[in-house]
Amino acid sequence: MSGARPAAGLQTRLLGWLIPALILLVAVNSVSAYRTALEAVNAAYDRSLLAVARAVADRVEFRGGRVAVEVPYIALDFFESDLRGRVYYRVGGLEGDFVSGWDDLPAPPPGVPRSQDYFALAHFYDDSYRGEAVRVVALHQPVYDERPRGMALVQVAETLASRETLTRRLLADTLARQLLLVALAALVIVVVVRVALKPLGRLRAGLDARAAGDLSPIDPAGAPREVGALVAGMNDYMGRLKGTLDRQERFIADASHQLRTPLAVLRTQAGLALREEDPARLRETLAAMDAAVGDTIHLANQLLTRARAQHGIATPVFSGLDLAAVAREACLELAPGAVAKSIDLAFEGEHPVPLRGDATLMGELVKNLVDNAIRYTPEGGRVAVRLSAPGEAPAIEVEDSGEGVAAADRERIFDPFHRLASSKQPGVGLGLSIVRDIARAHGAEIELGDGAGGAGLRVRVRFPPPASPASAPR
Repeated sequence: MSGARPAAGLQTRLLGWLIPALILLVAVNSVSAYRTALEAVNAAYDRSLLAVARAVADRVEFRGGRVAVEVPYIALDFFESDLRGRVYYRVGGLEGDFVSGWDDLPAPPPGVPRSQDYFALAHFYDDSYRGEAVRVVALHQPVYDERPRGMALVQVAETLASRETLTRRLLADTLARQLLLVALAALVIVVVVRVALKPLGRLRAGLDARAAGDLSPIDPAGAPREVGALVAGMNDYMGRLKGTLDRQERFIADASHQLRTPLAVLRTQAGLALREEDPARLRETLAAMDAAVGDTIHLANQLLTRARAQHGIATPVFSGLDLAAVAREACLELAPGAVAKSIDLAFEGEHPVPLRGDATLMGELVKNLVDNAIRYTPEGGRVAVRLSAPGEAPAIEVEDSGEGVAAADRERIFDPFHRLASSKQPGVGLGLSIVRDIARAHGAEIELGDGAGGAGLRVRVRFPPPASPASAPR
């Protein structure tokens, strides 16, 4: 079976983002640096080319009614050797006629702009001559004797071999420097990331060294500030987990304590029944055993209900529901118990009561309220279940005509397994404890009061309005 692919580590993710980003930045910088250097090289070559053109232009003169020039070929040889390429020139007269140089050197194409980098009438352009790419400068040189005669045109062309050689050398040097920079920067990033993540490693080592049941909070002092929220979340989770485990331990302790006595009584009664020979006495013992079994079943059901309620409170699932429908279903389920005691179970509230809450927990809350009322109401009594009126905040009220609870004892009846000393009704004292826990999980309030005519007990649970964002449970 193929499992899910494990997620990459934080260090791998950081390096996976930082190093490609660094390579991209270096690549962009390399292109920019190469272009800048290439522009500088071309500017230097153009300057040298213009220097050759000026050297030729300085020898241009007007004599004998025409333009003449004596080019110092040693100067051309010097520049050609300095430029490491072939140099061609052409001098044109006042009418564009050929004066000196290479007569087939093409004239400048129309529309070539004048260079703004030099104080000269110079025009730079690229062309082709004798099958080779050349860089050409066209320099207009004034010609005069006693007076100005016009403008001569001096063209100097240079093959691009030397430029291409220097360009390749420049590119190789730039790439070598940038690759070295990438390697050094990547090494620095790896070291820095490992050092920066060491506190997380120590945090993990501390968690690995903990005992299985150690849920004490993590000390945030040793954690980086950036993971403070993570540490706080872990501490909050461990606190909630510890609360859940504590509730489970208390439940197991309460269940074992509460079940021990009825089971011991049941065993004693079974022993008596085995030794009893009188049929009438045997029947009485079996009846007592049946009552004990019923009480034990009720206790077990209440314990299981409390366990389900506590689990639901720890992980509630809130949704929209109708409190009237939940109460109606609970009354129908418990009606046989009320009929068995000839109790008048009245349900008042046929209109919907919208509520936001956990459906399972709300069902347990209503069942415990109604069951508690039926259990503590004597035969022939009355139990009324009422809902809030339309437009009011959601609420449910259960009123019985039983023995009631004194004002001094009303807070204690919510304690688990607490039963009034004056009560003669069977029970385990968990119903109202479950109701209180569920009500708290829903942000509800419980009010206790006397029943009609001062007899019995009235329990009212009021919930926050479902449309209120501030009070709606999450």
